[in-house]
Parts: sequence; structure tokens; C-alpha cells
Amino acid sequence: MESDARQRLEVVLDRELGVAQQLNATLDAERAALTGTSSEAVIARAAEKIALFGDIERLERERRALCADAGIELPRDGGGLDGVSARWRSLLEVMSQCHAINEINGYIINVRRNQVGQLIDVLRGGSPATYGPNGKTFAKALRALAQA
Repeated sequence: MESDARQRLEVVLDRELGVAQQLNATLDAERAALTGTSSEAVIARAAEKIALFGDIERLERERRALCADAGIELPRDGGGLDGVSARWRSLLEVMSQCHAINEINGYIINVRRNQVGQLIDVLRGGSPATYGPNGKTFAKALRALAQA
């Protein structure tokens, strides 16, 4: 790979790594917001996350174009000892962490969604599932708590 193409690729990888690290921090902040009580904080973190995904997508296109122009194929495992490979390996590691944190955040969202659904069922007079001494479910509510 020629020196100029290598340097441009290293610059793009550095920028992409920086954005990935910002995404990692934003996902951590999103998890804290999801377990907190401020819906505004959740909305703000989600907006930050969407903007960072856009930045990563733009840098990804730029990196792929540089690789295609220079005939470079980055290894899937991030192997290699040169500066490009080291940056690529770091990027893969940070993005893997982002994926894991995002999975946890998704789990928290699903748990909250189920909780809200159960609360709405109770308010509508539905039959929330509770468990009796024998482990079977039964409807405990006999009438709606509120009517619209």
C-alpha cells in the first residue's frame, strides 16, 4: 500500500475510532438514563446515539472507498502489526463493546415496555397475570381501577 493511501486510511480509522468511543460513552449514559427516572435524558441520549451512528456510517463509507481505491482488504480478525491493522483491531474491539452495551440497553427497554404494558392492562381492567400458591396464573383484578 502506498504511503499516502496508508496515511489517509489511518486518519479515517482514527476518526472512526474516536466516534466509536463517543458512541460507547453515549451507550453507557443511555443505560444510566434508562434505569433512571428522566425521560428527557433517555430522549437526549437516543438523539446523540442516532447522530453518532450517522457519523460512523459516513466514516465507514469513506474507509471502504479508501480501501477499494488502494486495493486493501482489512482482516476480519483485526490481525497484523502495522498502524492500520492496530487501528482496525482497536475499532473492532470498541464496536464489539458498543454492540454488547446496546444489547443490554435493548433488554432494559423491553423490560420497561412489558412493565408499562402490564400497568396499562391493570388500569384498563384487564386481567394481569399473577401467580397463585400452586404456580398457576390467575386474574386478580375484578374491575377497572380507572375509566377514561
